[in-house]
Amino acid sequence: MSLPLPFAWLDGRLLPLAEARISPFDRGFLFGDGVYEVLPVYDGRAYRLDAHLERLDHSLRGIGMEPLLDRDGWIKVFGRLVHANGGGDQLLYLQLTRGVEAERNHVPRPGTPPTVFAFVAPLPVPPAEALERGSSAVTAADLRWARCDLKTTSLIGNVLLRWQAAQAGAGEAVLLRDGWLTEGSSSSAHVVVSGRLASPPQTHRILPGTTRGAIDEIAARVGIASEQRPVSETELRTADELILASAGAGIRAVTQLDGQQVGDGTPGPVFRRLYAGFLQTRFEFSTELPA
Repeated sequence: MSLPLPFAWLDGRLLPLAEARISPFDRGFLFGDGVYEVLPVYDGRAYRLDAHLERLDHSLRGIGMEPLLDRDGWIKVFGRLVHANGGGDQLLYLQLTRGVEAERNHVPRPGTPPTVFAFVAPLPVPPAEALERGSSAVTAADLRWARCDLKTTSLIGNVLLRWQAAQAGAGEAVLLRDGWLTEGSSSSAHVVVSGRLASPPQTHRILPGTTRGAIDEIAARVGIASEQRPVSETELRTADELILASAGAGIRAVTQLDGQQVGDGTPGPVFRRLYAGFLQTRFEFSTELPA
């Protein structure tokens, strides 16, 4: 993410980010005991808001926390935060932890108020070169825990994998578990084989990606055959196209995997049709955030 904008949301109030303070005894700090969401905002409109809120509630329930606000409540919070920072295109980060306790204890104390923190940053713009030439990735063993369907703040596995990619000069790590594709360290992964788009089925090993869902809808609109099914390492390495998707980076083509060319080495026709559809539906798939 880019450098954050000046105003943040913390425990029910808007304040300058420089004044935000969270206790070192917050369970999010001590244990990574919390969940988070990242939402793109286009001209003051939250992209795929309902999918993000559904995933947020799924993650909260998955770690034994109750949803905090309803849809209207979150719209009010997001709207105040986005417009306090000037509106326009932003990337919104929301984090909820199990809150602050008087001592460090693995077992949570019931009734502890959660900590709610959110900030925004300018929305990243894909470089023209990446759209024209694609990006690079490396493969890595998926060493994360068994509940990757929960978007928790315990991200050391993802951090190490993304770091591994960066050290290799690549933009993302594409993960394999027992010879099968799961996803990227911070993105969903899709292959194109003979003109058909395929992505691994949704299981506890894969985050329910909001942009992943958008790709399926866009593919149906533009007439691209798509399916969710297991994708083997061999199929990954011989695919005609490899496409990654995430809330922060949007949809991007991988044209080099482990130093080897993907397809003809340029972003392919399926990617270009999906990306055009993504640009056309950004506002349709978004919800206005009133000031």
